[in-house]
Amino acid sequence: MIFAFMKNVYGLIGKKLSHSFSKEYFTKKFQSENFKDCTYELWELDSLDNFKNFFNEKKFVKGFNVTIPYKEEILLYLDELNEDVKMIGACNCVKIVNGEWIGYNTDWWGFLKMIENKLESYHSAAMILGTGGASKAIAYALKQLNIPYIFITRANKLSEKFILYDELEQEHFEQYNIIINTTPVGMYPEVNNLPPIPINFIYEKNFVIDIIYNPEKTLLLQKAEEKGAKILNGLEMLNLQAEKSWEIWQE
Repeated sequence: MIFAFMKNVYGLIGKKLSHSFSKEYFTKKFQSENFKDCTYELWELDSLDNFKNFFNEKKFVKGFNVTIPYKEEILLYLDELNEDVKMIGACNCVKIVNGEWIGYNTDWWGFLKMIENKLESYHSAAMILGTGGASKAIAYALKQLNIPYIFITRANKLSEKFILYDELEQEHFEQYNIIINTTPVGMYPEVNNLPPIPINFIYEKNFVIDIIYNPEKTLLLQKAEEKGAKILNGLEMLNLQAEKSWEIWQE
């Protein structure tokens, strides 16, 4: 097997990875920086049921990234959580040290660095579309920036910080004028899908961020741009979180 000849194997686990940029990104990085003993693989898993056995067969894995839908479930398999993961409740980066699995979250850092210099003075509060692992990392980043936020959800209003999609009114778009899509709705290949928000309420003082990067401009971003809103996709965040993961693996 190829792993028998590799000293440092890294990778990504998730359910559907055909859209992922990670393998190409890290392969180019290894080539440009002359890391000849490193490789990055994609590991599609239908579940985490036999997760440990799967990795025990791959002797040279030094770390891996985690994507949809396992960022929260992965916590059950980790030996140690860093402080960010404890606060967020989701992990997208695992470092393996002497057989111990240590969980990190680099999503929040990537998002914070992506937006911190792009906010206008009137961008004062945010609505987060979705309640999965990515949404928790985004919320954590917003806390660091002292930006209040609410979650928009299809169900399960766990507190006053949660609003149902069908409860959204114009006033929400004015009060929470940063709109962040953390769901996979609109991601390739389902590019004609939209999160179920009232698009007609978007206006020029909104900053609409979609952490999807494929397609480059989701239907949500297209519609928001037509309304005169500032828009941003998640590619820069992805690059930043990948670099942070590599930094953690090399520490």
